[in-house]
Amino acid sequence: MSSSLSSSSRFPFVLVLATLVCLPGIAAVAQTEAFRDTRLSAPEPSFAEPRKVMLQLTSRDERAINNILSNAINIQEFYGMDNVEIAIVVFGAGMEALYAGTSPVEERILSLQKYDITFVGCGNTMEATNREPTELIDGVTYVQAGIAEIVERQLDGWVYVRP
Repeated sequence: MSSSLSSSSRFPFVLVLATLVCLPGIAAVAQTEAFRDTRLSAPEPSFAEPRKVMLQLTSRDERAINNILSNAINIQEFYGMDNVEIAIVVFGAGMEALYAGTSPVEERILSLQKYDITFVGCGNTMEATNREPTELIDGVTYVQAGIAEIVERQLDGWVYVRP
């Protein structure tokens, strides 16, 4: 009796093996889809009418900063890059994250800017701490007052998230 199987008799075995290997992946997809039951308000986000989300950063704690950056990524992944505008408005102690050469997250900020996540610093904080706009990471913009920027963006329809 030969232990080798012909190619035609191996097919069912290969099919069963492939099914068993793929089942965990299928279950993971089904579980992920179950968590995507967020009802989208009208009008649904689109390229023409993106959601506008603004996050506030006021901490110099690297863990807190990274949490906010991760929140921005999660929002963008949920809606899709073309369906959401994200701005992180920074003031107070959070400004430490925006200075080139000393930011604990400089490379991450530069990376997120490539995905159209914008960073807006506070001129009042820079003045109070004797910092100059030239010290900001490339691509970071600033306004006179970070808090006023939040107020005005809210009035312009931006959703304000304070993680």
